Amino acid sequence: MDYAELVAAARSRITELTPAEVEQRIAAGSAILIDVRETNESDGGSLDTALRMPRGVLESTIAQRVPDRDREIVLFCSVGERSALAAATLEDLGYANVASMAGGLARWRAEGRTWSSSADLSDEQRARYSRHTSLLEVGEQGQSRLLESSVLIVGAGGLSSPAALYLAAAGVGTIGIVDFDLVDSSNLQRQILHKLDRIGQAKVASARETLMALNPDVKVEAYQDRLDAANALDIMSRYDLVIDGSDNFPTRYLVNDASIHLGLPVVHGSIFKFEGQVAVFRPGDGPCYRCLFPLPPPPELAPSCVEAGVLGVLPGVVGSILAMEAIKMILGIGRPLVNRLLVYDALDERFESLAMHRDPECAACGHDDRTPVLVDYDDACASAGTIPRT
Repeated sequence: MDYAELVAAARSRITELTPAEVEQRIAAGSAILIDVRETNESDGGSLDTALRMPRGVLESTIAQRVPDRDREIVLFCSVGERSALAAATLEDLGYANVASMAGGLARWRAEGRTWSSSADLSDEQRARYSRHTSLLEVGEQGQSRLLESSVLIVGAGGLSSPAALYLAAAGVGTIGIVDFDLVDSSNLQRQILHKLDRIGQAKVASARETLMALNPDVKVEAYQDRLDAANALDIMSRYDLVIDGSDNFPTRYLVNDASIHLGLPVVHGSIFKFEGQVAVFRPGDGPCYRCLFPLPPPPELAPSCVEAGVLGVLPGVVGSILAMEAIKMILGIGRPLVNRLLVYDALDERFESLAMHRDPECAACGHDDRTPVLVDYDDACASAGTIPRT
């Protein structure tokens, strides 16, 4: 048998789909799309959502990447020949719902269908993020979204440290960090962004140095300033979402109110001694922070970490969850913690998910026709007083 006869034999036994039929399956999300061309070919462009599995490694990698042998799979190559051979091979491996796209990417493009015309990732990036791109829920398109995304982290302390490290490692393209404090020796027990030789240095500068050393793909924007009513809207508006790792109620209320102005989601975390909490506040979809805490508690009921202490590993657990929630929202995967408060008890090693509901009388989000006035809440929080409504 020569090559042409081999391809003809494969086509006689497999299912072939036209590009129009493949496009319908992509729109329905019913099939896994696999590009079986070599890497140097697919660098020139491919189809969105397609996994890259070159023909030479398809048989050895398919079981790990698509373990469900009943899942619908559509293979494509340049002109539909290698994908036909690959489909026959997968059938031999026990995959029951495999098809090849007739005419390949050449026919797809000739029919004027949408395709990605340039490589999204460099070879170095493909190696760095290979464990991400192997995930069906991420792939190269998802990794490209991470590289194009931007996240502002409020604070450069205990919660923000693991969140920033994992976002940088994941390839989130722009990370902003706002904090006015300096590194102190007491920080090093939990604030893993900083090192002993940086005591006295600005925390945002120390954080930037650590993150850039971890991943040069990432742009780190440092704001050595206190987030306040005068700058919150300007700074926060530059980012896709915000992680609030602050350790005080005035900043939490300010971040919440500014996010409502901007329609910007906030991933919120807090810790106290051996306990942590995480929630996602997405304006217009579920409650806001002030639905949960309409007023700050009296100071004696909410002592700071300086007064009450905190187990150093606790922010590592909670901060990692903050990063996970941010990444889920960037990629549009999973179920974010909207309408839910995740509570972690380190001593009992127990997580509990509590339902949250929007308060129709909330001073911040209870009225769609007005947004809260941005003010600095230090005095109100210090006395557990009232919060301005509008």
